[in-house]
Amino acid sequence: MPKTDEEKKIDESSKIDLTGQVSLNTVRISDSNKPPIWMWFSVAGLILIALLVIFVLPVLVNRYQLPLEPRIDISQIQQTSSTDSATREISPFEQAQRARQRKEAQDVLAELLRLQSELEQLEVASWAILEFDSALETAGLGDNFYRDQNFAKATETYTEGLAELQGILNSVETVFQNTLRQAEDAFGRKDAVTATDEFTLAVLLDPSSEDAEIGLKRALVLDQVLTLIDSAEQLLEDNALEEAKHVYEEVVSLDNYNESARQNIDQIKQLILEADFSRVMSRGYELLQIGDAEQAIVQFESASSLGVSEQQAMAAIRQAENEIANAKITVIREDIVSSENQENWHNAVTHYDSVLEIDSNIVFAVEGRDYASKRAQLNDLLESAITGPDRFYEDDVFQQTLDIYYTGREVEKQRGGPVLSDQLDQLEQLLETSQIPIKIQFASDNLTDVTILRVTNLGLFENTSVQLKPGRYVAQGKRIGYRETRTEFVVGFGQTPNIVNVLCTERIVPTNR
Repeated sequence: MPKTDEEKKIDESSKIDLTGQVSLNTVRISDSNKPPIWMWFSVAGLILIALLVIFVLPVLVNRYQLPLEPRIDISQIQQTSSTDSATREISPFEQAQRARQRKEAQDVLAELLRLQSELEQLEVASWAILEFDSALETAGLGDNFYRDQNFAKATETYTEGLAELQGILNSVETVFQNTLRQAEDAFGRKDAVTATDEFTLAVLLDPSSEDAEIGLKRALVLDQVLTLIDSAEQLLEDNALEEAKHVYEEVVSLDNYNESARQNIDQIKQLILEADFSRVMSRGYELLQIGDAEQAIVQFESASSLGVSEQQAMAAIRQAENEIANAKITVIREDIVSSENQENWHNAVTHYDSVLEIDSNIVFAVEGRDYASKRAQLNDLLESAITGPDRFYEDDVFQQTLDIYYTGREVEKQRGGPVLSDQLDQLEQLLETSQIPIKIQFASDNLTDVTILRVTNLGLFENTSVQLKPGRYVAQGKRIGYRETRTEFVVGFGQTPNIVNVLCTERIVPTNR
């Protein structure tokens, strides 16, 4: 019986092994020159690799074609055909056509499997199980055609299944919208379990949906939130505002999108502010009642800063300020009366100004300041006239002073006082004496031109006399080539000089310019 190819290869391998053994024996050397043992292992490894490359690799290449798909064994097809008494041989063209059709079927199947996997990841069984099973059943029919090597029919059937799966996948957006709506309805009914399930599916169908993600977060804590809200409402009924606010804040920490809880927090804060406002205002009125208006204002200002009924707080502040102002005005008014009784009109004006700073519309202060101001002005004019009678010899000064005197006498009749009367008596005497001339002697050198300023020119003389009213005078002397001279003197008031000398004695030295 002839040997097969594999038996021949084994025989040849055995021969090689034997030859190798002989060659190894023939190269033995003396023990002193024996190679190290690792060298023998290296040589054996190289021989093993060579055997694998020569005998095993060709078998694998002949049996498989890329990509890792079993190569068609023509001999097996021929043997099968001869066994089935179908002696017809398959042509290379027909074989290629079958390979192409099989490849097409495999491509469609690969896409079908991809869609199947994608839908399974979307948990299609929870929202389109009937359609999904129908599509898989259609794909299973394609497997039957594929096993019968009817690749064209298999491709057609796979394509039908692929189209059904694609239709399911295309309906994801619609299913998502329906699921999201059902989830929101369940959330509105406070059905936490259903809302959680529906929102979970919605997130799975569209992971990018912010509404679905937020809804799922809220649904997961819905039961806790509802329990807290019940507790907060009970606390509100008991008027435990701070505790209720803390509970609603806990609700918001669990469900950051709970607008109702946020609104309740704002309302409770407002209620707390109103309660604080009432408490502070009550304290302010208590202080105002006992006369401590300044501390009352502190309380009212604190209430105003709360932002609740600010107008009410400002009205209370004005009331307290009025009481403080009235108290101050009462004290100042006593000072005004004292100043007016003493005829210290300048002090009275100052006190009236203090009242008007508090309230510029107080009638008594407006009218009183006007009168006090006029009396202070009259007082200043009288004092000035009394202390400066040396100008009464001037007709205009005398006439002005006389008008002041008569004005004072009229005021004295209406609202006089000892100070005003004394001033008028002094001025009267000064005015009377100021009009009685006194004879004044003048001496000069008959070379100096003498003039009494604002009175008369005396001219050149050695001795002369002039009748002058009491007052302060200036005698001026002029002479060509001499420096001008001035002599001041007072007539009357106990200061009348015996003689007034007026003459120029200092020669002016000419300069060469």
